[in-house]
Amino acid sequence: MKDRSEYEHILSEAGIRVTAVRMLVLKIVTEKMHGGAFSLQDVMEEMVTADNSSVFRTLILFAEKRLLHTIDDGSGMQKYCLCSCPDHDHKHGHVHFTCTRCLRTTCMKDVPIPHVMLPDGFEALDTEFVVKGICPRCRRL
Repeated sequence: MKDRSEYEHILSEAGIRVTAVRMLVLKIVTEKMHGGAFSLQDVMEEMVTADNSSVFRTLILFAEKRLLHTIDDGSGMQKYCLCSCPDHDHKHGHVHFTCTRCLRTTCMKDVPIPHVMLPDGFEALDTEFVVKGICPRCRRL
């Protein structure tokens, strides 16, 4: 568990002005989301006093400043994950796995996105790689 000064440092280093809502959102996504993917709704379930729009704007800001990365897992709901990419390099991130039964998306931080050779003239700015299937928990059911 980090203390307040560590969260303030993380925000300041990312060029984000420290506010109470931003501190609380950072604390929740760091401590409660266990390194997995989460949605706005997941964060709101942990919040007591903030409104959806403030939290949504905070998540967007965190993604713009590369504290989070966004995941389009095909569920129709934007998901986020704490960024653990080296130097926040989203071109060379990690694979995500979405279970088609429980709809949970898991960050597979130790599974790098395979290198894709693009034709001349094309430049990758961001990469997403989602594998869909059945998670171990759902396979046991």
